Amino acid sequence: RDEETGEYVGPSRSEQRRAALDVLELGGQLVALSAAQLARLPVPEDLLPHIREAQRITAHIAHKRQLAFLAKQMRKLDAGVLDAIRDAMRKDGEAARRETALLHRAEALREALLGDDGDAALTGLLAAHPGADRQKLRQLVRNVREERAKNKPPRAFRELFRELRDLLAQDAAAPGEDAGDGFDDDGDDGHA
Repeated sequence: RDEETGEYVGPSRSEQRRAALDVLELGGQLVALSAAQLARLPVPEDLLPHIREAQRITAHIAHKRQLAFLAKQMRKLDAGVLDAIRDAMRKDGEAARRETALLHRAEALREALLGDDGDAALTGLLAAHPGADRQKLRQLVRNVREERAKNKPPRAFRELFRELRDLLAQDAAAPGEDAGDGFDDDGDDGHA
């Protein structure tokens, strides 16, 4: 209570309850995710065993009790951590935008590799990503061209995309490095 006015300064009981129910709902959403989806979220390590336990329990009341316990553990976390998890889960959040941008860069890079000037695109990609496997990328590009010529299903086309996406994701995850797409805006190849 405020000493001068007598009004309550902190959140009301209703606000506290709404916040607790929001955390409970977030916990339920986390429990509904697969292990691979959870791995992509910024969930603290000490919360994962509680999430796995709630996923394991199938009895209704026991599951509800475990969800409540998970929400209790989540309420102990910093609000910034919960906001980061919510943002990563939101389709229009910053994490989703970064993921979408990464997929678009991988698609553009794949199309450039399969285009008329594919060798120059591959050279630019290898200059930007020295750890890339040149032989594997060349083989995948050859396989895609053969698939297209023979009207086969696009297995190598998808595999090339996965390889490029993983390569760009590694680069984006590396701290302090530019997450480029292998193309320089100024036209030079990056060498001094």
